[in-house]
Amino acid sequence: MSTQRAPVRTWGQGGPDVGLFGPGSQSWRLHADPMLGVAGLRALLLQALHPMAAEAVSQQSAFREDVWGRLRRTTEFVAVVTFGTNAQALSAGAHVRAIHAAMAAVDPETGHGYRVDDPELLAWVHSCFVDSVLDVLRRSGVHLDDEDADAYVKEQVVAGTLVGLEPDDVPHDTEQLRLHLRDVRPDLRATRVAREEASYVLAPPIPARFAPVARPAWSAVAGLAFAALPSWARRIYSMPDLPGAAALHGAATTVALHTLRASLRGVQGIVPPLREGPHLRSARERLAAPPEQRDD
Repeated sequence: MSTQRAPVRTWGQGGPDVGLFGPGSQSWRLHADPMLGVAGLRALLLQALHPMAAEAVSQQSAFREDVWGRLRRTTEFVAVVTFGTNAQALSAGAHVRAIHAAMAAVDPETGHGYRVDDPELLAWVHSCFVDSVLDVLRRSGVHLDDEDADAYVKEQVVAGTLVGLEPDDVPHDTEQLRLHLRDVRPDLRATRVAREEASYVLAPPIPARFAPVARPAWSAVAGLAFAALPSWARRIYSMPDLPGAAALHGAATTVALHTLRASLRGVQGIVPPLREGPHLRSARERLAAPPEQRDD
């Protein structure tokens, strides 16, 4: 295994700190899209099919008691790593590594313990996210040719190193990503824990006062995330009676993803503060600031 670390982007004296990727990267473009949330939910559903990954979440997190907290922390981590300064991204990665290093789980079938920061588990989680971003955004109408997709996978190698992986542990292009997912498939199962975690993604607890409006909206978004899973993953879950968007297949899912993205972009056009998240907005302000006002 290589010990080479992916490089951190640096710039000349007085230049702005654009972070790990920069405004011309595929990571900036794709992670700013309103469909990133659907991609993130698809990634969680896909990750849960790995029994060891599912058990690690079940045994070492308060996911059931704090679904929204986990989603918020994951979203915050991706935003900081993508749009933050080099120092902010490295700090976020160090924080995650420290949390993982202190965690262990037990395989209920064998009784054997394992570390949460096991490279194979981290690589699986990494690949699920990268694959979900590419699949959901492409099917939602975002232009992504093969060169763009390969560039995104390669950029995300840097994100993988932040959580403790070596560059050689993760795919560097879409073909390697496809092969990695294929190679892990024999180990995947819809365990009881996986189904529980999926149910919390599809139907999380919502305060009663918000439920009449929030529940249908969330069901549509999370249902589409499930519908966007690869057909082999849906077969593993074997949940044919899901209602609404989760029951969509094939072209119907693609049409629904297109429609949702158009709706979200329409809302962004009407409500300017929703056009970009706070971390992206902060990054643009940082890069536009005169040198004497930068705090890089």
